[in-house]
Amino acid sequence: MSDGQSPYQPSEQGPQQDPQHTTPHHPQQNPFTQASSGWSGGDQPGGGLAAPPRPAEPRKRRRTGLAAAVVATSLVFGAGAGVGGAAFWDATHDDSATSSQADQVATSPVSQTQAPAADGSVESVAQKVLPSVVKIDVTTAEGGASGSGIILTADGTILTNNHVVEGAEPGSLKVSFADGTTADAEVLGTDPLTDTAVIKAQDVSGLTPATIGKSANLGVGQGVVAIGSPFGLDATVTSGIVSALDRPVNVGSDDQGNSTTYPAIQTDAAINPGNSGGPLVDMNGAVIGINSSIRTASSSSGFGSSGQSGSIGLGFAIPIDEVMPIVDQMAKGETPTHARLGIQVGNPTTGDESGAVVSDVTAGSTAQKAGLGSGDVITKVDDQRITGADSLVATIRSYRPGDTVSVTWTSGGKEQSADLVLDSDATSTNG
Repeated sequence: MSDGQSPYQPSEQGPQQDPQHTTPHHPQQNPFTQASSGWSGGDQPGGGLAAPPRPAEPRKRRRTGLAAAVVATSLVFGAGAGVGGAAFWDATHDDSATSSQADQVATSPVSQTQAPAADGSVESVAQKVLPSVVKIDVTTAEGGASGSGIILTADGTILTNNHVVEGAEPGSLKVSFADGTTADAEVLGTDPLTDTAVIKAQDVSGLTPATIGKSANLGVGQGVVAIGSPFGLDATVTSGIVSALDRPVNVGSDDQGNSTTYPAIQTDAAINPGNSGGPLVDMNGAVIGINSSIRTASSSSGFGSSGQSGSIGLGFAIPIDEVMPIVDQMAKGETPTHARLGIQVGNPTTGDESGAVVSDVTAGSTAQKAGLGSGDVITKVDDQRITGADSLVATIRSYRPGDTVSVTWTSGGKEQSADLVLDSDATSTNG
């Protein structure tokens, strides 16, 4: 419904381009390590970590060398920065009293046991949910990619995003569990319109299924936790709040032109490429959403070697209530179905208008039976205000075929409303 590139980008970890290696999963250079020359002392040009030894008695030269070592150590081990700073001060000041005091300083290990995690804390949520989250590795024609998944059954049924497994080469899906074991997996079903998929890990048992919650019970400001494998870093936990609800998010369209649009849960919990398909959970550890996309700083930003975007505090999850009926269909091997009005819509042509403008009505559809026609503007579905085409599509996607909804629209400047029984797309691909 939009001609421009969507600013919302799927949050799976895309193919990695390494000019030195052609194997998709070849380990890359660790970004958290520093070349040894970067931690050199004052003998390196521009090093500046310690001044050259001054012509003085051997005791001072020894201490200056110690100072360089201490500073270098404090840079590598951040937790020792305070001790390193004190040692550097003592080593560069020839004060016998201070030196004597420093020589008398002794440390002893502190005996400390880990306290039980408090109920409702991020720690307790992580302990509960981590065993139910998996990393998914996949090989596509473009290379290797990874995402996350949510364990639904003890024998290996797993929920993830469609864009995580879309285009997977046959036999390339591999699932990694929290205990370090792995298993091959196969796709049971996919649904591009809700960006969901169900896969099955092979020859596994005794897994820990996630607890499924209710996204309808969410409130803005409520604490949430996201778990997944951002940038391939499995078992990563981030936390935040629900920033907004029912945010219309359009991440593209299927091969028939139907948009992938859903009424997202917006969160400021850090979500990055590779989090896709992982759970967004409440503070009881119940899954209330599927982490699926992020808003990038630039609409031209994407994932891959040319400028992958990281979290800017605008992440989006698919509400679990809306997709569980579709997940059940896919798990049974059935074709997913979706609610529809039987219309095509666009956005208002002027900035002072709000609503979804009807451009075409399918003959025999529920919309035609209610009297909707081309040029009418839909402004509300039940109590949900409609602000544009994506807003209407996302709202209708939150219902199921056969549900009755109250639709409000304007026609010729006059407001009208009617109760409509939603159609199913089981026999049609039109929106």
